Amino acid sequence: MNIDLSRLPQTLDALHLVLAISVFVLLFLLVLVLTFAVIALLRRGTAPPSEPLVTAEKGVLAEKPKVVEPVAEKKKPAPAAPPPKPIILREPTPDAALQLLGLLQSEARLIDFLEEDIAAYSDADIGAAARIVHEGCRKVLHQHFEIEPVRDEPEGSRITLPKGFDPAEVRLTGNIVGEPPFQGVLVHRGWRATEVKLPQLSEGHRADILAPAEVEL
Repeated sequence: MNIDLSRLPQTLDALHLVLAISVFVLLFLLVLVLTFAVIALLRRGTAPPSEPLVTAEKGVLAEKPKVVEPVAEKKKPAPAAPPPKPIILREPTPDAALQLLGLLQSEARLIDFLEEDIAAYSDADIGAAARIVHEGCRKVLHQHFEIEPVRDEPEGSRITLPKGFDPAEVRLTGNIVGEPPFQGVLVHRGWRATEVKLPQLSEGHRADILAPAEVEL
């Protein structure tokens, strides 16, 4: 087949020029789209996997660290109150009490006065007997005991009891409300024994005999 080159157009008319430009534009767009597609594929292939992770050193799968939620700290229970100390009861020795009662009988005839039926006596007779008992009891008290008031304030004065006062020394009466300090009126000063001077008992002495019977011959 022979091609006659003389018949080819020597100049480009407007239609052929538009077609040529369109072809170049389409080729440029195609190349641009392919370029973006290749770049996207390359980025996707090099992105690190989300999970699980492969460690380069050991070649084992490493799980994502678990998020540990903070646990609310439990309140420690309040320490239990210590148990109250046991009350130790001391066994009383009757000898000293019997000895004191014997002294009151010997010096003041206290047992005779208390055991007498005073309903048949007049107030004057009772008063006279009470004076004798009072003098004898006072004598025994001063001879064998040293005593002093618990409170130094005069009776009838207002006093303040601080927190921690000794309930063995002060007894509260009336309307007791709240916590100390308390304010009130001193009704009685109280008494405290500072020394006891009972006589010693001889061996074989019978303390239960408060007063021996008397026989006149």
